[in-house]
Order: sequence, then structure tokens, then C-alpha cells
Amino acid sequence: MTIVWVFIGFIVFIWLFCLRQINQYQRGVMFTMGRFSGIKGPGWRLVIPVFQSMTKVDMRVKAVDVPNQKAITKDNITVDVSAVIYYNVDDAGKAILMVENFFYAVSQLAQTTMRNVVGEVELDDLLAGREKVSTHIRDIVGQTSEAWGIKVDNVELKDVSLPQEMERTIAKQAEAEREKRAVIIQAEGEVLAAENMAKAASILSAVPGALHLRTLQSINDISSDQSNTIVFVTPVEVLKAFEGFVKKTGV
Repeated sequence: MTIVWVFIGFIVFIWLFCLRQINQYQRGVMFTMGRFSGIKGPGWRLVIPVFQSMTKVDMRVKAVDVPNQKAITKDNITVDVSAVIYYNVDDAGKAILMVENFFYAVSQLAQTTMRNVVGEVELDDLLAGREKVSTHIRDIVGQTSEAWGIKVDNVELKDVSLPQEMERTIAKQAEAEREKRAVIIQAEGEVLAAENMAKAASILSAVPGALHLRTLQSINDISSDQSNTIVFVTPVEVLKAFEGFVKKTGV
């Protein structure tokens, strides 16, 4: 009887020793006698030692930093570019069978692709169109890594660093552009004001007495402030009229 319990205990021990747990976010790539024999889903799986082996693959989305890379733009400007790539394993079998270390392979592919894509654009396009550049990098990396069972979700450029001399040049250029816009806006305002003044003068001169009414209105507006001193200049035509009247009357 004791031998039976020992035998049962041995069987249970072997069974527990051969048991492997696969979590919900994992898949198990099974090999039997060195040959690929299938993908195991979540749960407890029996792996027979010596004859079988299993490699667990994490299927969750991974965020991998692409370290700073020195790249030369199309217009020969040296920049430091860093990015982050989001990807996940779409086919666990290919990720194990087709590439030795998919994590390292995706990181290296992203670095080289980022340098190549930055070299195809000019600096202004790189600074103004980061999203477009990121999409181009994602398409290239995704197309290449698809054969490894990798799905690239997104690529984002984190930082684009310029040499200090180039930063000062861009700052001066931006300041000059702002001054140019200010001068243009001021000139456009003066032109508009001149056009309105010319239109008003044309209307006032076309209507008899309108100019005198406008003059009286202006005097009334100025006289509302007691601190102002008004010097009213009589038109020369009025003085000549009075001079003629005096000569006729002999006064």
C-alpha cells in the first residue's frame, strides 16, 4: 500500500513539474523534439521535459524609446532626433521563429529608419511636419516587421534638437518675420484710413455747408473740455468779403 502512495505521489510530482501556466496576455510557442508544434493559449499547459519546450511571448503593447540619433537633413543640417515606438506581437510563432530577438530587432530597425527618413526631408519640413514624418517611419517599420509577426501601432517623434547656432538663426528669422508682419499690418491700416478720409472729404466737399457743419461739430467736441484753448482762424474768403463790404459802404 505504501508503494502505491509513493507511486501516486511521484506521478503527481511529475505532473506538477511538467505544468506551465500561461497568463491571459501571453501565448506559448510549443516545440516538440525541436520542431514547432503549435501556439498555446492562456491556462495550464503540460510540457513534457526533454521532449518538449515552450517559450512564452508577451502580447501586450510595448512602448520602446528610440534613443537620440544624429541625422543630417536634406539641406545638410545636423539634428538630434529621438522617438518612441508602440508595437505588439501579432503572431507569436513568427516572433520566435523568424527573428532571434524581436525586441532588439524592432529597436534597431526604428533607429535606422528614423535616420533615413530624416535625411529625406528639409529642416523646415521636419519641424513643421512631425506627424507626417512619424507616419512615414511607422509605415516603413511596420511593413518590414510584419514578416516577424510584429504590428506597429504608432511612432511619435519626441524631440528634435538643433545646434545652438541654428537655434539663434531661427530665432532671428522668426523675429524678422514678426517685424515684417507688423510693418505690413501698420501700412495696410494707414492705407485704409487714408481711403476712408479721402472718401469722407469727397462727401463733405460735394454737399454745400457740410464742411462748415463738420467744423462746428469739431469745435463743439473740443469745447467740452474746459482745459482746452480754442484758436479759431477765420477763412481768408470771409475777411475779403468784409473788406469789400467796407469799401462799398465807405465805413
